[in-house]
Amino acid sequence: MSVEVRPVRSGGDRDAFIRLPWRIYAGDPNWVPPLIRDMKTMLDPEKHPFHLHSDMELYLALRDGRPVGRIAAIHNRRHVEFHEEPVGFFGFFESENDPEVAAGLFDAASAWLRSRGLRTIRGPTSPSTNDVSGLLVEGFDDPPMIMMPYNPAYYVDLVAGAGFEKAKGLVAYVHRDQQPPEHLVRGAELVKKRYGVSVRSLRMKDFDEELERVQGLYNAAWEANWGFVPMTDEEFRFLARELKPAVDPDLVLIAEDSSGEPIGFALCLPDFNVAIKHANGRLFPFGLLKILWHSRNVHRMRVLTLGLVEEWRGKGVDALMYLEIFRRGAARGITEGEFSWILEDNEMMRRPMDRIGAQVSKRYALYDRPL
Repeated sequence: MSVEVRPVRSGGDRDAFIRLPWRIYAGDPNWVPPLIRDMKTMLDPEKHPFHLHSDMELYLALRDGRPVGRIAAIHNRRHVEFHEEPVGFFGFFESENDPEVAAGLFDAASAWLRSRGLRTIRGPTSPSTNDVSGLLVEGFDDPPMIMMPYNPAYYVDLVAGAGFEKAKGLVAYVHRDQQPPEHLVRGAELVKKRYGVSVRSLRMKDFDEELERVQGLYNAAWEANWGFVPMTDEEFRFLARELKPAVDPDLVLIAEDSSGEPIGFALCLPDFNVAIKHANGRLFPFGLLKILWHSRNVHRMRVLTLGLVEEWRGKGVDALMYLEIFRRGAARGITEGEFSWILEDNEMMRRPMDRIGAQVSKRYALYDRPL
């Protein structure tokens, strides 16, 4: 039977869009089912702040009435304005191992983006580079860390076969030694003495004020990164509310200069994917209890962000922050840390990873196709 690709219009289509991955990943022990509640919120223009500045069109691919693929076409107007480039995006891509299905989905998303005057389709970003980004291209034998992508290996061929070319590579580093290297300890002590820099934890009692500091640091530290788009106030506060129950304040590090001015920060999250996978997408009636029970066995941690304002880069302050991450993670029983993601060509971030003995564990890619 030929493939039909149609836009999602009904509640039934939306449910089919959300639930399709359970068929695609059936039997895959490394897949972590997303929480259905979170997916519904993400795709709802009335509930998620991403939709305040961007538009999204969802498509389902069906064969003989059965869902076999899905995609979202995303017009991220913030990206277009910030980078001054007519690029649209695709995200939430899932497909059976069938080039016809993938081609139909990519063509539908491309047509929608083209109708809006965009010249390139890029992805996957679900829905933006501030969320889950990239296609996994290497490292399929290990489950993804929290808020990192995972997909079957055959997706690489589906994307390439549809005429996409790699636009940018991303890497994840893993470190499995709780003891920091001696040179890191020496370097951190030297930085503290030379510059009077200190690292403190997030002050939960001043949560709103701390959010403002962190948002300012985030935007300043990542502004020049490829693909970066500053979060709106609404997006940043939404993300903070979502992550707050999972945040350990001692794993949110804020670096300050000798006068107490914030100059950098790092956000580390225990890998709650270890527990979330047992809920199978549902918090109720028993999913939440399963998550709480299995959270006791979380010994992995992801370093989501680590950055410094420009004038403090190259002075060794990052060594002080890495040392704190080692010490605080070890104190909580963390035996494995992942630094992700890092741009493949970002040598300033990759060199410290190599020096502390971390190894590249996974590779990802974002792809472009002209419209």
